[in-house]
Amino acid sequence: MLKSMTGFGNATVEANGLSVTAEVKTLNSKFLDIYCRIPRQFSDKEIELRSLLTQQLERGKVELALNLTRTQAVRPGVTINRPLVAAYVSDLKETANGLLMSVSDSDVLQLALQQPNAYLTESADPTADADDWATVLAAVQEAVRRCAEFRRQDGAVLENKFQEYIQTISDRLTDIEEQDVRRIPAVRERMRNAVLDLLGNENFDQNRFEQELVYYIEKFDISEEKVRLRNHLTYFLEVLATEEANGKKLNFISQEIGREINTIGSKANDATIQRYVVQMKDELEKIKEQTMNVI
Repeated sequence: MLKSMTGFGNATVEANGLSVTAEVKTLNSKFLDIYCRIPRQFSDKEIELRSLLTQQLERGKVELALNLTRTQAVRPGVTINRPLVAAYVSDLKETANGLLMSVSDSDVLQLALQQPNAYLTESADPTADADDWATVLAAVQEAVRRCAEFRRQDGAVLENKFQEYIQTISDRLTDIEEQDVRRIPAVRERMRNAVLDLLGNENFDQNRFEQELVYYIEKFDISEEKVRLRNHLTYFLEVLATEEANGKKLNFISQEIGREINTIGSKANDATIQRYVVQMKDELEKIKEQTMNVI
């Protein structure tokens, strides 16, 4: 089954007083290009997240965004060292009085809070960090799963479109095959008249005539091109129905289809066939454009 490179998935998981919302968005890209917007506290987990996205999403421009919200009261990670700040305040007031200066209490407190070691940083709780990471990981995994499902659904739509485009090209090829039957007598008549003109020429060169005759027969004959084009169309549908189907392989086959269509158009020398060729090229361009969106 085909998978599109365009996808979106989001999920919210709440546990242990933490609410985590993860969003994953993917767009077209020739290679895998990952961009993560994650809280600084989980910056050391970015490699693990990238590995997860690489395994599940394979290819495309991938954007991951995390939003964390605490749903319960938490202790601050930084507290004021009250005994030390009180000592700073006392010393600052004594210094101001000794200099006969008048300083407000708020100014003294603000200055005391700027002194060394006025704040205490609490050590991180490893258990709490592990629980938080488990919640984050669960949200990311669910968002990735939904994004992958979105890609599969969009891929199913693309598969139906490819089948429609190939069927249209096949129908035009059938029209060309029918027109080619009517084209041959006209080509034969033109060649017969040209041969008669050559035979009436006194300087007629038998060897040159045979060479020119072979050249024009090969130039106007599109039998091989019709067979190869039909085979390419069948092969495209066969690959489309297998697990091997991917954007690169389908694009390669579409290039081969294009070569045969172009050759038919250049060799046919027929206005009706040229119109069919234009219609086939239009459908082929749609195929090439859509293969760029297939993983």
